[in-house]
Amino acid sequence: MDTLNFSPPSHPVASQRLPRNHGEVVPSQSAKLPLRALGVNLNHWYVVARSSEIRTAPVGVRLWKRSIVLYRDTTGQVRALDDRCPHRQVKLSSGLVKGDELECAYHGWRFNAEGHCTTIPYLEPQQKLPTCTIRPYPVREQDGFIWLFPGDATGEMPPPMGVPEWDHVNYINSVTTIECDAHYSFLIENLMDMYHGHLHDNYQAWADPRLESLEETPDRVHVHYQAQSYYTINKIWSVSQLFIPALRRLHPEPLDVSYLYPHWRAALGKDFRIYCLLCPIDETKTRAYLLHFTSLEGFPRLHKLPTWFRRSVKNLFFNSAQKLLDGLVVQDVLMMEQEQAAFEQHPDRRGIEVNRAIASVQRLIRGQGERQGERLDGEVV
Repeated sequence: MDTLNFSPPSHPVASQRLPRNHGEVVPSQSAKLPLRALGVNLNHWYVVARSSEIRTAPVGVRLWKRSIVLYRDTTGQVRALDDRCPHRQVKLSSGLVKGDELECAYHGWRFNAEGHCTTIPYLEPQQKLPTCTIRPYPVREQDGFIWLFPGDATGEMPPPMGVPEWDHVNYINSVTTIECDAHYSFLIENLMDMYHGHLHDNYQAWADPRLESLEETPDRVHVHYQAQSYYTINKIWSVSQLFIPALRRLHPEPLDVSYLYPHWRAALGKDFRIYCLLCPIDETKTRAYLLHFTSLEGFPRLHKLPTWFRRSVKNLFFNSAQKLLDGLVVQDVLMMEQEQAAFEQHPDRRGIEVNRAIASVQRLIRGQGERQGERLDGEVV
């Protein structure tokens, strides 16, 4: 089917009322750590790379204080291991891919996809291979990205959230990378805060958001706004509104934003969808991929054309919104890094907050971080 549905959760969830003391987000009585000192729930799928970034050479990535090496075997399947050789603890990502195995650059030790040492080139005939193993990670290549599960792989693993628009011919893709020297909670709060359009000026896609409903569960926060959109996608040249502000006209559209732990998703009317796929690196550094999709669902005559032609249109306009995304990211990162610096200087100070969506987000982050996370010192909580 050509149409992808994007809607709020269908299961009944009680809307959250604004508490009397809404001027400040108050942590639960059991809270012992500052929100900015919480780890992540490892039992989720995180995005560590784009598919196009993993080619013939091994690639080192970081995910919550873990160094991980990614590589492709002879079938093209992506594999993931701890990025260290147990011999001298150097990075395997500095080595080479040899067939289905990784070869360490230092002494040539080789390891298979299960993390077992298979070869030591200078091993004497009477010697046996040491029984050393490095940790493998479940990894999936899906929707243009590499998804990795760093948690308990012996238990039930939920499927990755996925981004079905990435390969769908009815959506034009744009993507940029966020590199932020701040705790991941600052990024999530920024994404769920629809009231900072004042910062973005010509980069802002909507105006005058009005929060109409909020739904909260232990795994997600969904917020529905009514807003004014600057964009109307009703002609094939409408995409030019992305880079010519004079063509934009305000009109009412629903705006739905969701924190689907650990990632974020939004929809502005039927024309735009946005994702942020997170890769928290450590307590003061966050990496993420910001994705923008412009829908072509409103062009029924285009849908009658051959798929190869529609695919060529999709590819032709790839990254047409990247300049817009980059502008937003630069402005937001500056603010988030200032928030991080303020926290480090005065960790006991708490900001005054009136947006109830932020209170819900903070509760979710705390609940997930305390459920299966780690403290910053590495101690399991």
